[in-house]
Amino acid sequence: MSKNNDNNEFSYSYSAPTNSERKEIESIRKAYMPKNSRESKLELLRKLDSIVNNVPMAVGIMFGVIGTLIFGLGLTMILEWQLIVWGVVVSIVGIVPIGIAYPAYLKTTKHLKNKYSSQILKLSDELLGEDNE
Repeated sequence: MSKNNDNNEFSYSYSAPTNSERKEIESIRKAYMPKNSRESKLELLRKLDSIVNNVPMAVGIMFGVIGTLIFGLGLTMILEWQLIVWGVVVSIVGIVPIGIAYPAYLKTTKHLKNKYSSQILKLSDELLGEDNE
């Protein structure tokens, strides 16, 4: 904007984005906007449900696999290397995480259900309420 002092007139210059710039701006903007309220709520509900179901499973599997590997090492020490005493000790150490796997799964499931239940119930009520309208 500039002011012409002789005639007390203002002149403005405006430049709009070109068509290609406009398309690029719109595509970037579209990537950050939710599709609509219902879809974003449904995606969040699915994500929370996935967390509650998958994280405890991963914890249980992790304990089970680690325990099985340690137990297998103990058996290898006994059968292949003839280290009977140390093999028994290592095998017993491997049994501990195997025994902890299922209780860890249950405890993690309970914790995550308590943590996310209010959000899941609120979102599901909102989505079910939208269906009734």
